[in-house]
Amino acid sequence: MTDATAPLILRADAAGVATLTLNRPEKRNALNVDMFVALDAELAALEAQTESIGVVVLRAAGPVFSAGADLGKQQRGPSRNFQAKTIERLAGLPQPVIAAVHGPCFTGGLELVLAADIILAAEAARFADTHAKWGLVPGWGMSQRLPRRVGTFKAREMMFTARSIDGRTAERIGLANCCVADDAFEAELAALVADITALSWHSHRGNKRLLVETADMALAQGLAHESYRGPGVAPDFAERVGATFGQR
Repeated sequence: MTDATAPLILRADAAGVATLTLNRPEKRNALNVDMFVALDAELAALEAQTESIGVVVLRAAGPVFSAGADLGKQQRGPSRNFQAKTIERLAGLPQPVIAAVHGPCFTGGLELVLAADIILAAEAARFADTHAKWGLVPGWGMSQRLPRRVGTFKAREMMFTARSIDGRTAERIGLANCCVADDAFEAELAALVADITALSWHSHRGNKRLLVETADMALAQGLAHESYRGPGVAPDFAERVGATFGQR
């Protein structure tokens, strides 16, 4: 059993990567207000750490990624729509965000990982929206982010049936970017993180900002935005080119 005094969100930094771990395994990482308060604080810190942190990984302790919102103990958030705003803060982080889902990830947990840029799933992962099972409707982004991932009619199927899908199916429908065998999960996560951190963090931040800002624009407007609002080349552009120019 987890120590009652243990942090609800663990943070570990290494080689430019911040790993945030949901740490309530004895409750299947059910998301309560205290966990969101802790997560929001970590995200606020990460927003200002773009020079030292290039990638954020969101994962969970124990066999379950998250059973969803904690329905057993209702708590009032510190402000209206606090949980939704925290998830929006996760979506808006300047750094690329990877959700590493190794097990069941339901409803509120799914809403959380839908805010990530990349979802890496193990074969043992399970995804479901069970709002309708409890007589609830989404309040943390499900109705908007899920159809943007999988298409509106697949999203309706998931929302209307509350059926769970496995990691391979999640990959096939576009919910997960990639699904790997359980025993290869950690190695694939490490390789993915290494590939991203090895490239220009300036480019990653600029690419993410342009993608977010132009998501709902018409093509002509988006092209103009890219031309006139892009951040330009990285400070180390000349160094990078000089190190590789002429190499095969």
